[in-house]
Amino acid sequence: MPNIVYTKKAMKSIKSLDIRVKERVKTGIEKIPFGDIKKLQGYSNIYRLRIGDYRVIYQMEHDMVIIDAVLPRGEAYKGL
Repeated sequence: MPNIVYTKKAMKSIKSLDIRVKERVKTGIEKIPFGDIKKLQGYSNIYRLRIGDYRVIYQMEHDMVIIDAVLPRGEAYKGL
């Protein structure tokens, strides 16, 4: 299982989530690399994990998963 590291931005957005959504997001992140995952076009190592209406934007580096953001679908791809 890869090491999971959260950025400050990701921690802030996770803290603001509803408790049920927070649990789903936590479970989904722990199951990486399984789930509805796609590589983002135009980026070498940035991926997204779909969890309902939320998107987890993350990077893969060696045996490490760096969680960049957890955002609603409409906001997830802005500012990448």
